[in-house]
Amino acid sequence: MKAVVMSAVAALVLGISGVASADQALAQKNACMSCHGVDKKIVGPAFKEVAAKYKNDKGAEAALVAKVKTGGKGVWGQIPMPPNPQVKDEDAKKIVHWILSL
Repeated sequence: MKAVVMSAVAALVLGISGVASADQALAQKNACMSCHGVDKKIVGPAFKEVAAKYKNDKGAEAALVAKVKTGGKGVWGQIPMPPNPQVKDEDAKKIVHWILSL
């Protein structure tokens, strides 16, 4: 029984990491990683910094999806984030959900 439980846990962990990898690949495909690192600032803040800043904000996901699409300025300094209207809404939601999970 213990072996079955451990196998199920391992499968779940591998499944979750596969989703995270797919969402990170989606961020790379949409050029998010050109300006943001997972754990280091490039031009914009590190994704882990974004996740920490919005950790307890219930409206963060919707607000960040909108920011991906329309761009923004001033929250992280004077360098603006350009709008990314070419990113599909579904993809933006997946990317933001992944970022907030870090």
